[in-house]
Amino acid sequence: MDMPRSILVRVRLFAMQRQAAGTRELRVELQPGSTVADAWSGAVEAVPALAPGRASLRFAVNGSYASPDTPLADGDEVACIPPVSGGADEAAEADDGRRRILEIRAAPLADELATELAERLATVRDGAVVVFVGRTRVTPGTPAPGQEAEAERHAGRAVEELEYEAFEPMALSVLDQIAGEIEARWDVRRLAIVHRTGVVPLGEASIVVVAASPHRDAAFEAARYAIDETKARAPIWKAERFRDGQVWIGDPARTGPTRPEGPPGPARSDPG
Repeated sequence: MDMPRSILVRVRLFAMQRQAAGTRELRVELQPGSTVADAWSGAVEAVPALAPGRASLRFAVNGSYASPDTPLADGDEVACIPPVSGGADEAAEADDGRRRILEIRAAPLADELATELAERLATVRDGAVVVFVGRTRVTPGTPAPGQEAEAERHAGRAVEELEYEAFEPMALSVLDQIAGEIEARWDVRRLAIVHRTGVVPLGEASIVVVAASPHRDAAFEAARYAIDETKARAPIWKAERFRDGQVWIGDPARTGPTRPEGPPGPARSDPG
């Protein structure tokens, strides 16, 4: 069988990369045996304005993080993941009591959402329910690599609102991985992570995390890990919007979990 003379891949762009290119997607023609790095080079050749962002990029192939030397096939999708901000699934209960609510929502996260999630998650086995609500604030955060000059232009100004963008299928997959890691480390089997997209006014919730467990130590650890890992790994981007511009916020995405500080397993027994 003759080898194809070329392969065609989709290069997807997000946040500041999308903004620089003026498009969400590029079609790049490559030689057979080409890699993710070759796809990036092809994208830069088509849109030179993308080049400065390479140092802080991570890549994904067909929805999973991948290294630059990953080989590509015809029809593959290469997602360029710039620094991260660091549909909805109903909670389904498995035979072992596992419940996960992992959602990306375009609609506002109502004040009563935390209570609603806790009621959907917690069982009579749970002596602790820990809730974390992340709210938008007026003070600016740390600009993403390449955004320093724009941040300096807005120095001293108040943030007026935030805007979130997500690569939803991959973001939900990463959230599910995080939930699995929490279960393995602390035996916390009932967890919710709901993240907002779109424009979020100051003072409104952008993320709600709820962890339910028989023991409080495990619930606290699970909630802390869930928010920290979501901000570090999920392909969700945040822009701080000012009256006459915006600044993308975040750090290069981490492609895997942090190493546990101690042995995994349930927390010590306690009354609640």
